Amino acid sequence: MQPPSFPSGTLVGELGPRFDDVRRIAVLRGGGIGDLMFVLPAVESLAAAYPGAEIVLLGMPSHAALLADRPAPFSAVEVLPVHPGVREGAGVDPAATDAYVARVRGLDLDLAVQAHGGGGNSNPFLLRLGARHTVGTAAPGAPQLERDLPYRYFQHETQRWLEVAALAGAPAVQLEARLRGRANRRPRPGAAPRLVVHPGATDPRRRWPARRFAEVAAAVAQRGVEVVVVGDASDRDAAAAIVAYAESPLVTSVADTIGLPALVDLLEDSDVVLANDSGPRHVAMAVGTATVGVFWGPNMINAAPVARRRHRVLPGWVLHCPRCGAPLAQGDDRRCDHQESWVADVGVEPVLADVLDLLDTPRDLS
Repeated sequence: MQPPSFPSGTLVGELGPRFDDVRRIAVLRGGGIGDLMFVLPAVESLAAAYPGAEIVLLGMPSHAALLADRPAPFSAVEVLPVHPGVREGAGVDPAATDAYVARVRGLDLDLAVQAHGGGGNSNPFLLRLGARHTVGTAAPGAPQLERDLPYRYFQHETQRWLEVAALAGAPAVQLEARLRGRANRRPRPGAAPRLVVHPGATDPRRRWPARRFAEVAAAVAQRGVEVVVVGDASDRDAAAAIVAYAESPLVTSVADTIGLPALVDLLEDSDVVLANDSGPRHVAMAVGTATVGVFWGPNMINAAPVARRRHRVLPGWVLHCPRCGAPLAQGDDRRCDHQESWVADVGVEPVLADVLDLLDTPRDLS
């Protein structure tokens, strides 16, 4: 092994020695598009530490769609099979998993990186791939990798995977995700400023009430700002409610009507994105668009943006179920099943103030 010898780069965690003769790297990351954003800085670090190596993403269909039409640090995306704890879904097929493992083993991996949770399910999956070297995280009881970190839930996700990359001798080259590709095309001459609103989130408890989003949309529309509401099928009702309340031709919805590439283009071509702690907010930040995020306070530890000039965070500090009073303890299977918003205590006024401030904040410092 070569000793680490990097004159530049930011150290997150402890820098391990680089592995010798690494030509092919696989990075395991399931989950949504926001989850992929969390791991991109670590991948860029690996690419810088192992120049010339091919990096294959073991990821999701949405990841493949997101990366299909833009430069990326990955040479390919191998879409994961449905497998417990790796890619959730119906139709678990052990034969399909076996075929997938055989195909990836055929790549002759030199390094496999587990960037998917605590390793209880992902580490056994990774170890089946036959890589010469493995790095990642391991919660108590998870199989150990060649080099791993203890998995503790409350750690910023981007920093967690940068610390894993450092185990492989790769110091950080960036601290927040940047999607490669064309520069943000705003401003468009003569075009009205544009705010994108995403009222959805995977967990309903992380959703700011649609009426609050609507009040912001109505207020900015009165100032001549175009507002476009986005989302998937689960967001249609909220999007329709926002448009109806705003009662402005400047407020429209494309929820559940455009695909992922078109959504990314829209995010990139807009001035500000207002959203919950969700994938579209993370993608917007990665393509260079200013964001205002409504976060459940403790989730800020894991997922909030670092910078504040163009990325604002409004936390909600409800710590007990608004209906029954039960605490929300991470990993506690006894927690209640109620779906009320845990961020409804965030007021409209500070959110609107941040949106308006960012609409007036130039992208560049020049």
